[in-house]
Amino acid sequence: MSKSGPKSLSELMVDANSPVKRLMDEAHSRIELADRIRAGLPEPLDQHIEACNLREDGTLVVLATNPEWAARLRFESDKILSQCRQQHPGAARVKIRVWCQ
Repeated sequence: MSKSGPKSLSELMVDANSPVKRLMDEAHSRIELADRIRAGLPEPLDQHIEACNLREDGTLVVLATNPEWAARLRFESDKILSQCRQQHPGAARVKIRVWCQ
C-alpha cells in the first residue's frame, strides 16, 4: 500500500521523480559549470562570474557581476567556451550577461 499524505523534505530530496530532486540536480550542475569556468580564468576575472547556465540550444550564458567585468569576460569567450566543452561538448556559443539583482 502506498503512503498517502505529505512527504518529508528528506524524502523529496532523494526521490528521483520528485521536482525537488530535479531542481537540486539542476542547481548542482550549474554550480559545477560555473566552478569549471572560473577555474580556467585568471584572477580577478574568475571572481566576477556570478553564475553559468548551458541552454539546450548549446548557448552558454555567463553572468558577470557588472558591465565592466562583463566586457572583460567577453575577451575571454573562446577560452570560456573551451572550458565548457571539456564537460559539455555540445556547447556552441557564449553569451556574457550582467547579473541584475
